[in-house]
Amino acid sequence: MTTRKKTSLHREWSRAVTDGVERAASRAMLHAVGFTAADFQKSQVGIASTWSQVTPCNMHIDRLARRAAEGVAAAGGKPVIFNTITISDGISMGTLGMRYSLVSREIIADSIEAVAGCEAFDGLVAIGGCDKNMPGCLIAMARLNRPAVFVYGGTIKPGCHHGRAVDIVSVFEAVGQKARGEISGRELTEIEHKAIPGAGSCGGMYTANTMASAIEALGMSLPNSGAQNAVSAAKTRDCREAGRAVMELIRRGIRPSDILSREAFLNAIALVMAMGGSTNAVLHLLAMAHAANVKLELDDFTRVAERTPVLADLKPSGQHVVSALVRIGGTAPLMKMLIEEGLMNGDLLTVTGKTLRQNLEKVRAYPRNQRIIRPLGDPIKPTGHLVIMRGNLAPEGAVAKISGHEGLQFRGRAKVYESEEAALDAILKGRVKKGHVVVIRNEGPRGAPGMREMLSPTSAIMGRGLGKDVALITDGRFSGGSHGFVVGHISPEAAVGGPIALVRDGDAIVIDAVKRRMDVELPAAELKKRRAAWKQPPPRETRGVLAKYARQVGSASYGAITDG
Repeated sequence: MTTRKKTSLHREWSRAVTDGVERAASRAMLHAVGFTAADFQKSQVGIASTWSQVTPCNMHIDRLARRAAEGVAAAGGKPVIFNTITISDGISMGTLGMRYSLVSREIIADSIEAVAGCEAFDGLVAIGGCDKNMPGCLIAMARLNRPAVFVYGGTIKPGCHHGRAVDIVSVFEAVGQKARGEISGRELTEIEHKAIPGAGSCGGMYTANTMASAIEALGMSLPNSGAQNAVSAAKTRDCREAGRAVMELIRRGIRPSDILSREAFLNAIALVMAMGGSTNAVLHLLAMAHAANVKLELDDFTRVAERTPVLADLKPSGQHVVSALVRIGGTAPLMKMLIEEGLMNGDLLTVTGKTLRQNLEKVRAYPRNQRIIRPLGDPIKPTGHLVIMRGNLAPEGAVAKISGHEGLQFRGRAKVYESEEAALDAILKGRVKKGHVVVIRNEGPRGAPGMREMLSPTSAIMGRGLGKDVALITDGRFSGGSHGFVVGHISPEAAVGGPIALVRDGDAIVIDAVKRRMDVELPAAELKKRRAAWKQPPPRETRGVLAKYARQVGSASYGAITDG
């Protein structure tokens, strides 16, 4: 554990803008926003709120930010609330607007860094709800390296349709069921109206809940912050305690660099595997590790997956929503189990100032009759579900989500589409058949630009009953709600001449999760011939944030970072 000397460290940064005669103008500005003379002797803590009416994931976070500020004030600090952006993946999914989703991760990180750096905050509490908020907040915390605590906005409670729990993915899949003729337009409308009953992030083990769990395993949020309902007394307490916790970190001089070690990232990967988490965890953990100057690579996911079973029966591949996991104790009992079995390192420092093991010391095991978290001796899958693949289609790597329901191998004929919209249209109109491998390209970080999520086509495949009969591969990425035989993040991407750019309709494609390979069955000479004939497409955007992103972004195999 690292504890630094207390010599004025409680105002290590803020004193540069508040102390001395020459800072009178700065103090005058701060008086106007509510500072008293006494406040200038207190640690200043920025409360980064991702509140917005843009999405139900974040619509309650203004209230949570105020609770975190109360915690800071009660512990003797001066809180300052500020906002950053959010976008809604669920609303923009399947449209060109989705290109801004991954871009927003960088905007969030940059904006928090800019505000905290400019205003000279001594510490930071960041509260995130939707998918990109969380890695964006953590990237900023790692860059700033000032005492910081992350708070998850919490999961939504499920809707109910005919006695069955429904959520946003239920709506996407209902679109496919309507196209197949299984449900009426009236029933689709009923599901649409019931799926999102209030505030909170999408209810399965999708990207938001995945990243909240991963951050908790990293040690950057308080125990069980990653598994609480958005609207609950527990989440209110979590926010207040986060405010108090950051003040203790400031007093003790504990920074993110003391917590975000390589072993902490391996812990996060292990929990993601055990919980059946989103493929986006690969992209985001790589980017967060880069910001923290921690060496993490695709092959680390393979190494952790080989020893970590899938234990959580959670949507999208499983049966339950995260709100049900909250009722039986959240993620804490699972982490304690993994630590006891040597699958996570319990001796790492966290934002409580204690180790993971110490945080979990009094946590009770799950109730005996629960069916959400399986015992280690009876896993859903004996090894991790996130499979890193290579082969002549993905020499830099690709990410598959193999839950065990889809099988482990797939061989089929390529049906190539140059965009998500073209693929979705073909699926809904019945042109995609059993034995096809849907290839969606030019959707990578540079090509889209922005690396859109393919939830609409994957959900349409499931809704049409083709989940075990059709595979889908892409240089784009997937929503945490995607399931089926899907492989994304194919690198190099089509826009830079990756092999996926060379595939043609009818080519035989083999996906093997056991060998961790994906190949197009073509002679090397044929691929060489096609490469010689390939021409790089012009950029889709030449101005604005998407154009800047396309010029700066790196490969998905390294986290699609923009500051590398």
